[in-house]
Formats: sequence, C-alpha cells, structure tokens
Amino acid sequence: QVQLVESGGGLVQPGGSLRLSCAASGLTFSDYGMGWFRQAPGKEREFVGYISWNGGSTSYTDSVKGRFTISRDNAKNTVYLQMNSLKLEDTAIYYCAVRTRVDYQRLESYEYWGQGTQVTVSS
Repeated sequence: QVQLVESGGGLVQPGGSLRLSCAASGLTFSDYGMGWFRQAPGKEREFVGYISWNGGSTSYTDSVKGRFTISRDNAKNTVYLQMNSLKLEDTAIYYCAVRTRVDYQRLESYEYWGQGTQVTVSS
C-alpha cells in the first residue's frame, strides 16, 4: 500500500529554517505530482505548495512565496519542503500528499496522505 512518511519538523525561532522530507513507498513515485499542506490549531488544512512529477513545475500559496521551496528526488522517492525565514504563523502540522486529480490546490485532489510533522515557530 502507499505510505508517506514526513520528517524534519521541530521547534525553531522566528527567522529560522527547517527542511521537511516526505519519503514515499508503494507507488511509482515519479508518476505523481506531490503537494504540501499544513493545518494550524483550530484551522482548516490549507495548501502550501505543489511540485510536478518531474520537478519542472512548482506552485506556492502567496504567504510562503519567496520563503519556501519544494523539490524532489525521484531516485530516492522523496519530496522536500525547504522553509526559510519562518514566521510565527507558519506553526502547523505539515503534510505531504500524492495528487491524483487535476486541481492541485484542492485537498480533494489528493488521495494519499502522510501522518504529518509538527513545525513550531516560537521565540
């Protein structure tokens, strides 16, 4: 079965950086675009960014543009989320997911999800 395992979360001060990883198994990873989402306490899960199957196309929500970068290594079946200049409002559980439908910004377009990794930005 498909498994996604996120790692790399933790506690970081404002302005700091973290790199999240998402290791996939049980699928032909290079066939799929991948998304990153996050969910803050008391809020709905929201789109963070997307990368196409070959890494040739990326897209980000406005609040993270210029600070976050998504990349992937298809040889390692892994997608990454590099987060720089972190802000208090970036605190959330971060999830990676496999896109199986057209609209990459919608949660409903993703069929498989990881368990999430906590990112806490605090001074």
